[in-house]
Amino acid sequence: MNIDKSLYFTSLGCSKNLVDSQVMLGYLGLDGYKVVTEPDKAGVIVVNTCSFVEAAKKESIDTVLEMADYKNEDQGVCKALVMSGCMAQRYSGELEAAMPEVDMFIGTGEYHKIDKLLKAFHEGSLEQKSFVEIPKYIHTEFDPRVNTSPGHMAWLKVSEGCNRNCTFCIIPTLRGKLRSRSVDSLVKETQGLVAKGVKEINIISQDLSDYGSDLNGENSLLELLKALEEVENLEWVRLFYYYPDELSEEIIDFIASSKKVCRYLDMPVQHFSTQVLRRMNRKITTEKMVSKINRLQSTIPDLALRTSVIVGFPGETREDFDLLKTYITQMEFDHLGVFKYSDEEGTPAFNLSQKLSQDEIDSRFDEIYEVQKEISAKKLQAYIGKTIKVLVEGAHPDTELLIKGRHQGQAPDIDGCVIINDGFAYPGDIVSVEITDAHDYDLVGKIITS
Repeated sequence: MNIDKSLYFTSLGCSKNLVDSQVMLGYLGLDGYKVVTEPDKAGVIVVNTCSFVEAAKKESIDTVLEMADYKNEDQGVCKALVMSGCMAQRYSGELEAAMPEVDMFIGTGEYHKIDKLLKAFHEGSLEQKSFVEIPKYIHTEFDPRVNTSPGHMAWLKVSEGCNRNCTFCIIPTLRGKLRSRSVDSLVKETQGLVAKGVKEINIISQDLSDYGSDLNGENSLLELLKALEEVENLEWVRLFYYYPDELSEEIIDFIASSKKVCRYLDMPVQHFSTQVLRRMNRKITTEKMVSKINRLQSTIPDLALRTSVIVGFPGETREDFDLLKTYITQMEFDHLGVFKYSDEEGTPAFNLSQKLSQDEIDSRFDEIYEVQKEISAKKLQAYIGKTIKVLVEGAHPDTELLIKGRHQGQAPDIDGCVIINDGFAYPGDIVSVEITDAHDYDLVGKIITS
């Protein structure tokens, strides 16, 4: 049988979903599929979807419907349209009935089977459209993976699933229970990535603070960081999604002393009111949260701290909100993601009473946004005149006359960048840059040669 193995792939949502996409690309590549950059040239189209919030669900549906047009002979050559990821996991039954254009639905625990499933589809031997089970799989260093990120950086998914069960979050339903990879497996994958030119490893999971709790004591975050510290030619290690209730003195001290772990931490707090935190099923109080952050900032004064908060959670009083605003002002986070609460069916919060109006949620969002805008401007202005290390990413997307890079306090895609307007360097180089100006989100500087 002559099968068209031209492939167009779209990955939506978070970096964790992107890693799944990269594994799928690895398996499909081994099976002879070749990636094309235009969907009208693809015999197979895969959309790896997100289903975290309403906007993500809409983007997923809209993208799949857009791709379905390429099944029409006057617009494309697509013979197989695949919907994978969180949206498929969450709604496969409903979607199968509502979207006959889609040929296959693959859940979050079955994506590594995509090559075999497509082979069976082309042979006409599939007896069903949906392949969605309770997620139990997590990839290892032995699975093929195509790093689609810029060659100097990669995401390292250390665990899958989550045992936290926050009342507003659907992730445990979509991703299953916690499944951690061993330190040995993660170090081997890192070594393989570094051998291909990766300088920066970004450690991700649904809940980094819980990593290894399902394994023995030799597989902990501290042991992983110690092992990564010894990987030759690895320059930066960055930590994401470390919850404050589990933040230990040992981890704080290790970040403070490490030569490779960036002075950066993504630590979701979600709120500062004990009353709201309890309704969220977060196992921490206002006092403990503040104590953890103060310890971090006093031990690592140059730490760039990113967090996220939810405004308008059911039962959030004006006093609760004012407390949140007070501590955001006091803590001066370097980066802050503000999310408006929205009902998500299937979560405990969906059934909570004391829902706020959308107007009130919008108003509170705007208040926090303005507070953080002033803090961010102050933080960026403080860099002017300093010389910092910058990882070069390449030409600026607006003009090749400028170079784009990031310092340790800027994560990929979400935290702004350093614009270099004087000097030359290659992608992946780490150079010294003197900061000369600051914009709303980005810094500007020139390369200093020794």
